[in-house]
Amino acid sequence: MKSLLNAKSISAVTLVLVLLLTLLGWYWSQEPDVFDVNQRAADHALAHNEEVVAGYTTTTALIEVGDTLLHKPGGYLANDLMPPSVFVDNMPAWEFGALEMMRDLALAMRKDFSRSQSQSVENSRLIAAQPKLNIDHLSWLLPSAESQYGEALDLLRTYRSELGDRQVDDSQFYTRADNLRDWLKQVEKRLGSMSQKLSASVGTEIYNTDLAGDPAAHQSTPTSNKLQTKTSWFKIDDNFYEARGASWALLHFLKAIERDFADVLAKKNATVSLQQIIRELEATQEPVWAPMILNGGGFGIFANHSLVMANYISRANAALIELTELLNQG
Repeated sequence: MKSLLNAKSISAVTLVLVLLLTLLGWYWSQEPDVFDVNQRAADHALAHNEEVVAGYTTTTALIEVGDTLLHKPGGYLANDLMPPSVFVDNMPAWEFGALEMMRDLALAMRKDFSRSQSQSVENSRLIAAQPKLNIDHLSWLLPSAESQYGEALDLLRTYRSELGDRQVDDSQFYTRADNLRDWLKQVEKRLGSMSQKLSASVGTEIYNTDLAGDPAAHQSTPTSNKLQTKTSWFKIDDNFYEARGASWALLHFLKAIERDFADVLAKKNATVSLQQIIRELEATQEPVWAPMILNGGGFGIFANHSLVMANYISRANAALIELTELLNQG
């Protein structure tokens, strides 16, 4: 009888523990809300007696996105090896999507935004910060991913402070149309890749257009004229949340760009084009009411959340291509 009671007690404790871990994993999987990047920049400048100059808002957006990545409920989860994090895959996928957008912007700031021309010297803060964001996002020991990301954010904070200090002229941010266009071209590739991965949730046969448009083009090894694309059932929700995270980060970056590059966009009559892209990305952040990511057929009974997300991202990418063309015009 005593052993039976002990077994029941152990079972009850185990059940309670599993329930608590499940609830904790659910709480940690809640996506962060969208925040006002312009207000965050203004509040920080006021608190530290700095000026909101060119590049201040964009740098703030990068810092705030990274800070959210590290300090949201549960912290950074992608490299956790303990439950419940190890059993949660949606938030790590979301984190990776946001991180990829951060990496692209940090590289653009180092190579383009902070330099007056191709022969100018790179900013020392950005030289040190940008590689730290490129550590393997799954690294958990010596050094851990979050420690490197934290150091990168500290360097970016120093760079931002130097931007907002009129007495310091070593750190600059140049709001030129060519700088913005180069970064947006990289964003185009990210969005195009995400759209293709999301669309592959439904198996389709597509024609190989890799060499289309250039009769002299070649590729390393031959491929079939028709390709079958189909995302593994286990990767569908990962692709969806990676796209959600990337769209969330990009949404904040573009809102900051709208502020910092206001004069450039107005001169090119491109402000409304950027606002349309922002509108499409805002739609990607609508709440998901289903308990799981559904993968119904294109016109089937059940929804296909991946195709809905692909639609918004494709529309944003199409508008982005138009925007880069506007920036390219004299």
